[in-house]
Formats: sequence, structure tokens, C-alpha cells
Amino acid sequence: MLTAYRADGGKLAVAEGASEAAVWIDLVTPTQDEEALVEGLLRLDIPTRDDMQEIEQSSRIYAEDGGLFLTAQIVASAASREPEIGPVTFVLAHGRLVTVRYHHPNALKVFADRSARQDLGCATGLGVLLALLETVVDRLADILEGEARKLDTLTKAIFEAHRPAGRAETLGAILQRIGRAEDLNGKLRESLSTLQRVVAFLSGQGAVKAAVVLDGDRMKALADDVRSLQEVAAVQGQKILFQLDATLGVINIRQSDIIKIFSVVAFVFLPPTLIASVYGMNFEHMPELSWPWGYPMALGLMVVSALVPYAVFRWKKWL
Repeated sequence: MLTAYRADGGKLAVAEGASEAAVWIDLVTPTQDEEALVEGLLRLDIPTRDDMQEIEQSSRIYAEDGGLFLTAQIVASAASREPEIGPVTFVLAHGRLVTVRYHHPNALKVFADRSARQDLGCATGLGVLLALLETVVDRLADILEGEARKLDTLTKAIFEAHRPAGRAETLGAILQRIGRAEDLNGKLRESLSTLQRVVAFLSGQGAVKAAVVLDGDRMKALADDVRSLQEVAAVQGQKILFQLDATLGVINIRQSDIIKIFSVVAFVFLPPTLIASVYGMNFEHMPELSWPWGYPMALGLMVVSALVPYAVFRWKKWL
């Protein structure tokens, strides 16, 4: 699908097809005809899906034939059970921006809606690129803030799971939530690291090779935002590891409590079992067998021998 936008002051308006007036062309899972149309307009080759998935930095960020090719990993569907991440390529050439993607990051939709209402300085392709990168970073910041609140709630759930009273989540469900949090945080860190490389290249070699003049303060603010979000993601990663260790610790405590109960029960019933075994032997001469009170005496001994260990355990506060 191809969607083109033209400049309307500092805003963006939807244009009819890719034309010379378009400052931003958004290609979503493009067809061969759409790729050929945009390549003819830019006089450049658009990266294929395989090219976008290359992991080498030289294949993701480079300048060629007067154009800049910047590929970053962008998170989509962060609220779902399986967060999606995929590459988005930004091609800046001849005063216009082309984005190529095969998934649907919410940040691009938010940017398209916002740029239609507000003046974001989208008069040129470079202005669109900077405003779009700022929107992507803002979106990642919102996701990290939401995850921070969820992690605080998860920490409380972990330590409430071991309380003897009160309703708590099962530890299995908590482990699943920790796994999803680690998955999303890892993808956020990957996205931020690729954005950091894009911003660094654009601020240095990219601006020189593409002969564009950047707003230094704006680029510095963008780089600082990316760096600060990376620090937040790193802190949250440590918190997730702590939660995992705490959950495994609670599981071990619960297992220890269960084993302790079995051990106490076995120890309490060991003396009565010994007494019953003695009087269960098939010897002919056992004086107690002929006593009228032999049977009550044996029962009494078994009860006392069971109560004494139990009382000792309670006194030592092992129960």
C-alpha cells in the first residue's frame, strides 16, 4: 500500500499518489509496481525486505547516490501478548522522505494524524524525518512508562504470593508475566539501540553526505532522549531480573515449606511406629501382652511419643 503526503505549511496533507509534490511517501508491504513508481521518482533503488533484515550496520545505515538509507527496528503492538518488532527503512533523497515497512507500528499512525492537525515543521523531507523520529521516541517513552507501572504492580504480586492469608496470583502466572516483560523490554532496547545509531549517523556523516543542514539543538535533544530511554530500559531490565530471582526464591520457599511439613509428620509418627512395631513382633513371651491394661498402655505410649516431638517443634518455632 502506498500513501503519499504533501506539505501544507508545516503540516501534512494526503496527496493523490506519488508525485513531485509529495514530501513523504509511506510504503507498507509495497507491490512491485509501487516500488517501481517510487524508484522512478527518487531515481534510487528501494531496499527489499531481505535488505532491511540485514544485521550489519553498513547494510542498515549508509549513503548512496545522494540519498540516505536509515533502517531502525520499530516496536509495534506493544500491548499484545507477543509484542512485534520489525525494520522500518527511512530513505531521504531529493527533498522527500520514503518509509518502507512490512508491519504496522502505532507511532507512524500517530505521527500521520498529529502532523495533519499540528505544525510539526514538515515542509521538507528532512523535517518529516526529524518529526517522525521524535514521534517514534515519544512512543517508546510512553511504552517504557507504562511498563514501569506494570513492573511495580508485579513486584507487589510476587511478594504477596507467599503470604499465608489473602488472595494472590499463582506463581506460574507471575512467571509468564515476567517472561512477557523481559521480551518487550529486550525489543525496546533493540529498537533504541538502532535509533541511536540512526541519530548518530544522521548528525555526523549522513548530514555531510546528503548535504543537509540540521538543527543542532533539535538533534542533540533527540540523541539525549534516546540515551535517557536506554538507561531507563537498562534499569527496568535489572528490575525484571530481580523479579525473576524473587519469584524463583518464593517457589523454593514454598517447596521447602512442603518438604518441612512432610519431614515433621514423618518425625512425629516415627516413635509411635516404633512402639507399634515392637508390640507387633511374634514372640511368645511378651509380658505386656497378658496385662489387662496392656493395649491402652501401648496406645497411650504412641500418643505421648507423637505429642512430645510435636510440642518440641512448636517450642522451637519450626512450625
